[in-house]
Amino acid sequence: MLLIEDDRPLGSATREQLVIDGHAVDWAKDLDEARHYASVADYEIILLDVLLPDGNGIDYLREISKGAVSRLVIIVIMTCRDQTSQKVEALDAGADDYMVKPFDLDELSARIRAVARRRAGYTAPICTLGPLTINVAEKHLERDGIARRSG
Repeated sequence: MLLIEDDRPLGSATREQLVIDGHAVDWAKDLDEARHYASVADYEIILLDVLLPDGNGIDYLREISKGAVSRLVIIVIMTCRDQTSQKVEALDAGADDYMVKPFDLDELSARIRAVARRRAGYTAPICTLGPLTINVAEKHLERDGIARRSG
């Protein structure tokens, strides 16, 4: 996952939450750094701020959207821009979701899971395999209807 966020406290907290959620996260503080990361790694998810010190995240989104692999990348906008026209612009430019700052980190995690499920064609967060039931969203496991503790 690539996190593009220039606000250091928010970027740090977001990165920490995503790592706890089990994601490998590269954190770029500006578009130049983001372009560097993207030139050496393929990302499944990009979390993109709009107002960056060296440019507009929507312009970068348009760059990404021109690429052949853009259909495979999940892009979530994270910004303080809250006008409907701004949201529409980002979604029309290729964003999969749009979050207005400040936002709850648990909600961000849930939105990432939801967009990833939709992209994969899988909508149910619960998987049953014989006697096992796994709720991926809640990180909960049951065997024969009995909850199991992790660890």
